[in-house]
Amino acid sequence: MAIEVATAVGETGWITVPELLTRVSRRTIGSWVAEGKLVRVRPGVVALPSAAHGWRTRLAGTLDGRQAVASHVTALAVWELIDHPPGPIHVTVDLTASGRGSSGVIVHRSPGISDHRRLVDGLAATSVGRSIVDTWGQQTVAHRPAVRASAITAVRRRVCSPRELAGELERRPRLSGRAELARLVSLLADGCQSELEIWGCLQVLRAPGMPPFVQQRRVVVNGETFYFDVAYDDVLLAVEMDGAAWHGSRPQRERDIRRDALLATVGWQTLRFSYGRMTTAPQACRRDVWAAYTARRRLFGADGVR
Repeated sequence: MAIEVATAVGETGWITVPELLTRVSRRTIGSWVAEGKLVRVRPGVVALPSAAHGWRTRLAGTLDGRQAVASHVTALAVWELIDHPPGPIHVTVDLTASGRGSSGVIVHRSPGISDHRRLVDGLAATSVGRSIVDTWGQQTVAHRPAVRASAITAVRRRVCSPRELAGELERRPRLSGRAELARLVSLLADGCQSELEIWGCLQVLRAPGMPPFVQQRRVVVNGETFYFDVAYDDVLLAVEMDGAAWHGSRPQRERDIRRDALLATVGWQTLRFSYGRMTTAPQACRRDVWAAYTARRRLFGADGVR
């Protein structure tokens, strides 16, 4: 009884030729390739046409049996920090290995790559920090916003720390666009966890004459732990920058109201600024923060007036 191509290949959509030879003859494999029922991913690896063009299939087939790891933008896609763009996949091998790639595969060579090897959903990939820095240096200026977003997301998800990113930057003194990425890493190290928080810190809260603050201030109330985007500890004033995507829903607004009320029981006043107001009226936001801060100073007697 003749075996179907999909049955012979299996659920993954790809298979090595030696493994496939345990199921069908070499002549059958040659016929399937000639008829377009199978596609050669690389020497010794074939895939179903429906799967061959998917970047995950190409990557799995490329990595199979090789001392290589997904890297650059492909690694970021493996970590689910970015959508893989159309075009080739990227892998990295050690300096002692060949740098020759195949159709749809770009091979990079780097020393000590095994030290940065991580296993993600069965696929070997470079660490998040190295993946971000490698991708940043390779991408054009037009594509860097997506890499920037992946760095912010990685730190917020705690799959990478600002210190790790800074360490990767240290080993890449000639990285293209290095100064811009270094500024981002510094802001992430300060506690910014979104583009809105970065905007708020740079355009509103760090303006000349504004009081000093701390970010990601931890407060525990009745066993519940909360973190402020920005906190003025001396007057128990918190500033929250609410992105529309997260704080726009009714359930989230209700949680924000409950949170602010609970924190008020231990003396904290919370100011909330929407994405729209923060980005279109930064001067007005500064005035509101300054007014609340000075009022709280008077309340706490910090100005010598009670």
